[in-house]
Amino acid sequence: MIFFIRYWISAASLLFWLSWALPGQAQRLRDTKFEKGMLDKGRRTGVWEYFGYTPSGEKVVLQRYDHDARQLLYFRPGADVLCRAEVRPGDWKYVRLDQPPLFVGGSTALAEYTARLSYPVAAQARNLQGKVIVAVTIDTLGHARDYRLVQRVGGGCDEEALRLARTLPPEQWIPGRLGRRAVAAEYELPLNFRLAQP
Repeated sequence: MIFFIRYWISAASLLFWLSWALPGQAQRLRDTKFEKGMLDKGRRTGVWEYFGYTPSGEKVVLQRYDHDARQLLYFRPGADVLCRAEVRPGDWKYVRLDQPPLFVGGSTALAEYTARLSYPVAAQARNLQGKVIVAVTIDTLGHARDYRLVQRVGGGCDEEALRLARTLPPEQWIPGRLGRRAVAAEYELPLNFRLAQP
């Protein structure tokens, strides 16, 4: 009996160490309506595709991102909008960027974080509703900094929107590009405060 227990413990230890020594064995495919890629011990690895849907319901690739190299391989251009960007050191202007600052995973991934928005009790009591827009500066390395309110609602909603914007993961941003060069640019994050209809 003791021999059997020792053998079983040795076999379990061997399997545990082999699972660590063979990283490919821990990988699994994650394929959902909005994303597809490999997970290795819960971490995204390799090239991932992030999807969206056209008004007609067609599934399209919005982003293709290499999580190992931390590099954007493809993005589907959206609406042609002006972004506030630092075109030269200290010189901020509204320009059309070749690539706007992006959140890895697109609006669907960003929605996972913005769903954590709490509606302030004071705003609810006063029936305050509306959209707060927070401008987040994404620097040339893809780090979020400098949060400012572009549009306000009041009643604590502005403070809650700033709080939420500051909790977005800093490693999830891709800097904007003007030509071939990365530029610091603002990403405008809209956050809606709506009362439930009875």
